[in-house]
Amino acid sequence: MAPLPSSSAQAPPVAVILLPIMAAVLAGFVVTGAALPVLPLHVNRDLGFGTFVVGLVAGAQFAASVITRIWSGACSDANGGKRSVVLGLAAAAVAGLLYLLSLALGRSPILSVAILLVGRAVLGGAESFIITGGVSWGLAMVGSGHAGKVIAWIGTAMFASLAFGGPLGTMLFASHGFAAIAAVTTLLPLLVLLLLLRTPSPSPPSARTKSAFGSVIAAVWLPGLGAALSSIGYCAILAFGSLLYADHGWQPVWQAFTAFGVALIAARMLFGHLPDRLGGARIAVVFVLVQSAGLALIGLARSPATAFAGAALAGLGYSLVYPGLGVEAVRGTSAENRGLAMGIYTVFLDVAMAAASPALGWIAGREGLSAAFLGSAGVTLCATGIALHLAHSARGLR
Repeated sequence: MAPLPSSSAQAPPVAVILLPIMAAVLAGFVVTGAALPVLPLHVNRDLGFGTFVVGLVAGAQFAASVITRIWSGACSDANGGKRSVVLGLAAAAVAGLLYLLSLALGRSPILSVAILLVGRAVLGGAESFIITGGVSWGLAMVGSGHAGKVIAWIGTAMFASLAFGGPLGTMLFASHGFAAIAAVTTLLPLLVLLLLLRTPSPSPPSARTKSAFGSVIAAVWLPGLGAALSSIGYCAILAFGSLLYADHGWQPVWQAFTAFGVALIAARMLFGHLPDRLGGARIAVVFVLVQSAGLALIGLARSPATAFAGAALAGLGYSLVYPGLGVEAVRGTSAENRGLAMGIYTVFLDVAMAAASPALGWIAGREGLSAAFLGSAGVTLCATGIALHLAHSARGLR
């Protein structure tokens, strides 16, 4: 299938073209969304470990993504994004099997959590291939003129899993324990993989030149650093949102995940076109400020309503930071290197989140869970300086 011209008047809307990819990413990431609110509870209550180990288990997924992200980008450029998505779904099913093995060894908590760490690492690799492959697949179909929409819409599918997978995972955990999460993680990716094999794939991309890696790094590192800083707040909600609610006795514990995800999805549906139209860096400046305010509100919350509002505000802010800075990353690379560019771009997020999860866990253990959110608000706010610099540079190029 040849790439669809981005400027063709007869071409269907970008969202319609991307719908099969979004569906695959949505289904593939339900297994991640279902585990997010209950994994900290399983590690803390079932296995008896503290907040540092909770952060370590949560961060294992992101640490593995650091190793596999560039690999997944190169694979997408060389073999097409669809193949990367298929490989990612298969790896996600393997992670589910490791979850089941961890449960079988539950009488030895140290061994059980070690196997769980491996499973989270495998899931991190799966996530790399699914997301990077999905974005590369989408860009091959609609062109770089719609890069912001591609990144935003495919990312929306991932966060829809975050919003709706949380309640699903909580219900499964309450009724059947972590074994239900492990079973879903094993079976759902396999089902989606079988359905995806029948969908068409874009034509193979052009070969990438040997000198591309250095030039792509040069184009991507600054937007990547900004996205990494802004993702610290996302990391705080992922790792400690449910524990904050549980610590205060607020129910249900998945509210922060759902508020964050629903606000992000709504913002991308309403404003996803803005980075392509007005400039990714300019949009990122505004939305980083909103995200930081939301994180601070969570840290200061004394009621579930305030925490819910803060999570929604953080989701609204984060919604266009990642695609906005992603537009700046893709803008400086050639078509045959887009997968590699997105892989390197996302590595910056992975490094930040892999380091931030245990670091925030350490802060939470010493100063309380609220301190983790206040600290993440301050770090996220630093991304405004990078976005302002990129906006000024982009204006100078015009």
